Amino acid sequence: MKTTKENQFTSLQVDTARFAKALSHPARVAILELLNSQSCCYHGNMADELSIAKSTLSQHLNELKEVGLIQGTITAPSVKYCINRENWALAKYLLGNLLK
Repeated sequence: MKTTKENQFTSLQVDTARFAKALSHPARVAILELLNSQSCCYHGNMADELSIAKSTLSQHLNELKEVGLIQGTITAPSVKYCINRENWALAKYLLGNLLK
């Protein structure tokens, strides 16, 4: 029988790896720190605040959104992003258990 990712690793291991991969770039860490420091969702030009090119920022936001660490909407001329609190708590739990 062929071993596949689906039956070789637990869902918690797969989720831990997904979150860790999303955190593997310093720009994404900076984005998450900025969003986590907000009392509500972030509105504005995050590219200027983080000194990141808009196209680069967009790629990093998409990666974080795809893994579920952030949520947001892009409706011109407004952009709104915030931490997905449910997945943020799960990531903290999983990574905390890994790094015990």
